[in-house]
Amino acid sequence: MGKKGKKEKKGRGAEKTAAKMEKKVSKRSRKEEEDLEALIAHFQTLDAKRTQIVETPCPPPSPRLNASLSVHPEKDELILFGGEYFNGQKTFLYNELYVYNIRKDAWTKVDIPSPPPRRCAHQAVVVPQGGGQLWVFGGEFASPNGEQFYHYKDLWVLHLATKTWEQVRSTGGPSGRSGHRMVAWKRQLILFGGFHESTRDYIYYNDVYAFNLDTFTWSKLSPSGTGPTPRSGCQMSITPQGGIVIYGGYSKQRVKKDVDRGTRHSDMFLLKPEDGREDKWVWTRMNPSGVKPTPRSGFSVAMALNHQTLFFGGVCDEEEEESLAGEFFNDLYFYDATRNRWFEGQLKGPKSEKKKHRRGRREEPEGGSKLACGGAGTQAPVEVVKEVVTEDGTVVTIKQVLSAPGSAGQPQSEDEDSLGEAGSPTPGPCPRSNAMLAVKHGVLYVYGGMFEAGDRQVTLSDLHCLDLHRMEAWKTLVEMDPEAQEWLEETDSEEDSEEVEGAEGGDEDEDEDSGEESGAED
Repeated sequence: MGKKGKKEKKGRGAEKTAAKMEKKVSKRSRKEEEDLEALIAHFQTLDAKRTQIVETPCPPPSPRLNASLSVHPEKDELILFGGEYFNGQKTFLYNELYVYNIRKDAWTKVDIPSPPPRRCAHQAVVVPQGGGQLWVFGGEFASPNGEQFYHYKDLWVLHLATKTWEQVRSTGGPSGRSGHRMVAWKRQLILFGGFHESTRDYIYYNDVYAFNLDTFTWSKLSPSGTGPTPRSGCQMSITPQGGIVIYGGYSKQRVKKDVDRGTRHSDMFLLKPEDGREDKWVWTRMNPSGVKPTPRSGFSVAMALNHQTLFFGGVCDEEEEESLAGEFFNDLYFYDATRNRWFEGQLKGPKSEKKKHRRGRREEPEGGSKLACGGAGTQAPVEVVKEVVTEDGTVVTIKQVLSAPGSAGQPQSEDEDSLGEAGSPTPGPCPRSNAMLAVKHGVLYVYGGMFEAGDRQVTLSDLHCLDLHRMEAWKTLVEMDPEAQEWLEETDSEEDSEEVEGAEGGDEDEDEDSGEESGAED
């Protein structure tokens, strides 16, 4: 009894500390958010000039990360919204809406009156009602110089049948944040975590909110049990049994003045209704078996076949006193909630005659494009060397070792811990973080994201797909030459931000420290 009382007191103390920190962050960030509201209002004025829906066939979207890629519930279409792009000096934010027609392999830009303000690191969830609805909550906007941040707490719905945006106003919802996660659960949207950052302070969340899609009301859930610590950029997915799984994520804390320490979480929790009641929830710690991903941030998540959760890419940062070096990934994992087990996704490779052909082609990048993207290797790790020529002619070389299927200390004989079999090296998305993922008709689509080469951030606009039924080889739908991407060196001069199309919004925790916010699903 005494121990329980102490535990409850400790819990209440932690809540008070978090409340004080939130108040402190809120006070310091209020001024800078007020400054940014004027810039947001300026862009909304420009958007207000749209008076009709205009659909324009277009080339593939420009490079971006921390956008959302969603599946249309009735059509063979993918919906891309928002995102950011950093060119070395400024980050451009977007509120553009693109539709990718899978069967026609064609993109369309859809301009709709009164869209949500420009943002990145938001969350988007599709529900089938009324011909399909795309619900968007939160996200981040920032000043062009990347030093001031504005975190949204607004909720929008895109009615897919009529192509109209609607802002849904309801009190009692989550505070402004980005890097949170949101899923559709029955007739509710369930939201978890995220973070809020100002120039001097930041706070991470582990609160849970529910939005009722029938009554359009928010409610804050107070689950019993011990749940995840505050974090952003985690995996959040629905289980076939009706629970919600939270895995991994990123957070940081200040260890001393101007020194922060980041944490890549690798724990897993299950949130589910207690005794079948939708008004009472409980947290349970989970210990899945199998081959789980190495700790990382900036990974992307999508629901795959048989209610399995697909996990792709990410970055593992090595934080040192003066530098931050990251190892990027392009590996695949699957989490099977029914078996509470992780599986490593391995490609079988194409048929024998195609294997020889691809092996011949695989050697080309050494004498061809120096930034060519390649897939995972086979028997031994494959070293991919990427070279980037900077504006002054300096050649920056980045080496990445891609783990072979069944490597990393995992015995290949454990067939049940891998989906597919080891095959020959195949083309596919290069290692990256903050990519956008979607699965339609059993096919995985990977779009965009970023990787780093020296001090340069390369933002991607390529599109790849993988048949999850066959697990044979990646298919590239949109290629990209990273060498052709503009990169501007930092300057000390402050330029007028009004002349750029977007505003800086990307140097949030995820990009500075570990590239950890995903849209995705950051």
